[in-house]
Amino acid sequence: MDFASSDRLRDDPADAAMTSVKIVVAGGFGVGKTTFVGSVSEITPLTTEAVMTAASDGVDDLSHVPDKTTTTVAMDFGRVTLDAGLILYLFGTPGQHRFWFMWDDLIQGAIGAVVLVDTRRLADSFPAVDYFENAGVPFLIGINGFHGRFPHDAGDVQDALSVNPGVPIIQCDARRRASTKNALISLVQHAMATQLSMR
Repeated sequence: MDFASSDRLRDDPADAAMTSVKIVVAGGFGVGKTTFVGSVSEITPLTTEAVMTAASDGVDDLSHVPDKTTTTVAMDFGRVTLDAGLILYLFGTPGQHRFWFMWDDLIQGAIGAVVLVDTRRLADSFPAVDYFENAGVPFLIGINGFHGRFPHDAGDVQDALSVNPGVPIIQCDARRRASTKNALISLVQHAMATQLSMR
C-alpha cells in the first residue's frame, strides 16, 4: 500500500507538487455516505443516486431513515485538498448488499476507508467492518451522529463491533464539513501509521 502509487490519480498539472490518494467511504444502507462525500468535497460531487422504487420494499429498512427517497447504485465521487499538500479522492460505496459486488473495484488503490455507522442500526455495520478487515485495508469507524446526537460513546461502539483496539473510532457529523474533514485527517494519519508499522 504505497501512497506514491496513487499519483496516477493526478489529472491537473497544477497538482504536480501535491500528493494524491484514494479514500473509500463505506458502510451500510442509509448511514450517510453520500452526505459525507458531499459535505466535504470541494468540487460538485458525482453521485449515482437513483429513486427508490417499490422493488426495495421489504428489502431495505427505512424505519430509521423514513425520508430517504434515493439511494446510491454505483458510487459517489468527490475531492478535497488537505492543508498538508494532500489531495484526497473520495469514493463512496453503495450501501445495499445487492450492490456490494462493486466494492472490490472501488477499493483498488485506496490507502484506507471511513466506515460510517449508525448506532441505531449497528448490526448493519458488521459486514462492512468484516470486509475491510479481510481486505487488509486500514479503516476507521465514524459514528455518524444523526440529528447531532451521539447516544453511545466510542468505547461502547468498539465493544459492540468487536474491532481491534488499534482501529480509531471517532464521532462525526456527515453534514458538517469540519467534522468530515477531521475524520479524513484521522484516517490518513492512521493509514500512514499502519504503513510505517509494516516496514
